[in-house]
Amino acid sequence: MTIAVGQKLPEATFGTMQDGKPENLTTEQVFAGKHVAVFAVPGAYTPTCHLKHLPGFVAHAKTFRDKGIDTIACISVNDVFVLDQWCKDTGADGKILMLADGSGDFTRAIGMELDLSGHGLGLRSKRYAMLVRNGVVEALNVEASAGVAVASSAEALLEDI
Repeated sequence: MTIAVGQKLPEATFGTMQDGKPENLTTEQVFAGKHVAVFAVPGAYTPTCHLKHLPGFVAHAKTFRDKGIDTIACISVNDVFVLDQWCKDTGADGKILMLADGSGDFTRAIGMELDLSGHGLGLRSKRYAMLVRNGVVEALNVEASAGVAVASSAEALLEDI
């Protein structure tokens, strides 16, 4: 079942890099008491993710904060080391909280899994963006195709705030 507006996010654990070391963050730690803009990508460094999706959130980070967003988070079915390097390589460091869903547990729990085995990528995430307030989904924009970042773009999500 795919998560919907008005539903609470399931409990999950994400990998993140803190002070150069992998650390775990739970859904509770990321979302409790906060207004969070979340976007998910099929994979770090993949063309649409790297050239279109992430850059929009980096460019508009201040606008999100000015509109009351406490955290901008990126979820990907990649490991924490890949996401950490991607964050550094793209200027997202200090602007975007990278959340590694390495085994895809969170992605499956919210019904956003995408099988890209035919392209050699295995289980990944659909491309989406959502606003979450205190763990409850306020807005959800899912792309019909993983190769585009329009409905899930930073600009589109800003319109939902």
